[in-house]
Amino acid sequence: QVQLVESGGGLVQAGGSLRLSCAASGRTFSRFAMGWFRQAPGKEREFVAACSWSYGNTYYGDSVKGRFTISRDNAKNTVYLQMNSLKPEDTAVYYCAANSNNYYRQNHGLYGYWGQGTQVTVSS
Repeated sequence: QVQLVESGGGLVQAGGSLRLSCAASGRTFSRFAMGWFRQAPGKEREFVAACSWSYGNTYYGDSVKGRFTISRDNAKNTVYLQMNSLKPEDTAVYYCAANSNNYYRQNHGLYGYWGQGTQVTVSS
């Protein structure tokens, strides 16, 4: 088992930045690939970004490429999502997810562990 707790969400103006954090506990963090997803009201869950367990590889959704950066600190059992140039359409609940298969792509069904989510609201 691994427990995930997100933080760092909030209200920001368009063009601003936020950094989300996801703290993991319970199992060896470095053995998990990590991902970020988001879900806006009335919409399906959307893949944002993911990284392999060694942080050697990353993958991004098309809508955030060039604006968001995923990173991880295995010593701190934490994965981050730096969000720059935020747009109103980035408004959503952001979820951290993990899997022990080193899968770092967009299929949310292959992530076995999820956090509770943190709200990000971007005002125009």
